[in-house]
Amino acid sequence: MNASLVMFLAFIAITLWITYWAARKNTGSNAYFAAGRSLTAWQNGIAVAGDYMSAASFLGIAGIIAFQGYDGFMYSVGWLVAYLTVLLIVAEPLRNAGKYTMADVLAYRLSPRPVRAMGALSTLTVSTFYMIAQMVGAGALVSLLLKDTGVSFSTAVIVIGVLMIVYVVFGGMLATTWVQIIKAILLMGGTILLSLLVLKHFGFSFSAFFDAISHVTYHDAKGNLVTQDFLTPGLRYKPPYGALDLISLGLALIFGTAGLPHILVRFYTVPDARTARKSVVWAMGIIGSFYILTTFLGFGAATIVGRDFIAKNGGTNMSAPLLAQALAGDLFFAFISAIAFATILAVVAGLTISASTSFAHDFWTNVLHHGKERAPGEEVRVARVTAFVVGAISITIAILLGPNANVAFLVALAFAVAASANLPVIVLSLFWRRFNTRGAVAGLATGLASSLVLILLSPSIMKTSPIFPLENPGIVSIPLGFLGAWLGTLTGREPHAEEKFTELNVRANTGLGAEKASSH
Repeated sequence: MNASLVMFLAFIAITLWITYWAARKNTGSNAYFAAGRSLTAWQNGIAVAGDYMSAASFLGIAGIIAFQGYDGFMYSVGWLVAYLTVLLIVAEPLRNAGKYTMADVLAYRLSPRPVRAMGALSTLTVSTFYMIAQMVGAGALVSLLLKDTGVSFSTAVIVIGVLMIVYVVFGGMLATTWVQIIKAILLMGGTILLSLLVLKHFGFSFSAFFDAISHVTYHDAKGNLVTQDFLTPGLRYKPPYGALDLISLGLALIFGTAGLPHILVRFYTVPDARTARKSVVWAMGIIGSFYILTTFLGFGAATIVGRDFIAKNGGTNMSAPLLAQALAGDLFFAFISAIAFATILAVVAGLTISASTSFAHDFWTNVLHHGKERAPGEEVRVARVTAFVVGAISITIAILLGPNANVAFLVALAFAVAASANLPVIVLSLFWRRFNTRGAVAGLATGLASSLVLILLSPSIMKTSPIFPLENPGIVSIPLGFLGAWLGTLTGREPHAEEKFTELNVRANTGLGAEKASSH
């Protein structure tokens, strides 16, 4: 039997057992949505890292570095430093002021129904686009890795989608968390081992390693054999807009991370704000180490495997698995492939639970039914149904788009929406007394609309003559999100929101009155 398939099945078996174990502990909304607020700092920190280090990170960044050298590393810098924003601005106030979702913080001092409705819309938009991108990538990767077993793209997407739904519907946040912890440990272990094998190949000599990187040979688009210094910038970000595009992407990543719904919900799973801060430090250490190590994976693939070979055997996303195969044979190739599979499963499960939590808690309970459950356990049941619906939609769209779809714009849109819509209203709600409901709704709507429109007008969609020249709209859409929130606020006063600001400020910074682990 195919070694990759055996390892995939082993991971599935372990995670399904975790789901069964977690399902027995899921008694009530608090347990289902927030794992009973019982996670320790290291558990939540590793889970946050697992949620964040997606297939785009593991396979995509290594591939970009393997093909575009220094510029590929610069692409990853935004991910590398993004958690500073989370640590300094978001983690503690969010944990103290909210309950299950981002919109809880907005609804604390603003009119609940409009901000929850817009917050749910933004969360579902970000989660769905991000999830479809992961599913398309997952289907293409798994079908390629298991081509000898006859697994098609559609079958791979359906299997991953069904597993994702099972984790969320039955296991809730606790099962999702432990899937992410296992995946993060496997991913870091595989990345460290692969990095050491790359260094061993060069006799643990950094000078030999960097000398090889400065003389990478491959065939260009015209078929000419060229030797390129991969330590020189300019392979990806070319004039006239290259530098601006990199800045725009960096802004979207750095600010978008602090607005990603599936990252934000993780801070409700810990007992207090101190643990939330510690978990971010854990996450930063793991994520920072991982992105530094991706340079060994990318440059190792470029120098040891070669761009030409990678291009003929699955393209950029196969850089890390093919490097593993070149250095340690088929078994290690299967192990790295299984890690990629685990990475995808964990991230889509995190996205699904954030989307279903937001719909059930924000829209169903607080918008449609004015904050009251009509029957015990209704909120959890609605979340489970939502998980089915979101999963089915993601599976269907991913299959319709097909394995060759350009999903880069979907990921860019997810980060751009999070940075342009979610972050401005979170920051202004926490730090501006005058901020009101009109400002929150206007900020969410402006950020959502501007990032969506600019992506549609960008080179990612309009290949030949794009109206907007940058691949990522962050440099324009983020200021527009803040501007929309500011202008919306100036159209009227909201005395109640201003009065509640001091109360929110005290609670966000001290934790007084925040929901504790023992609450239900």
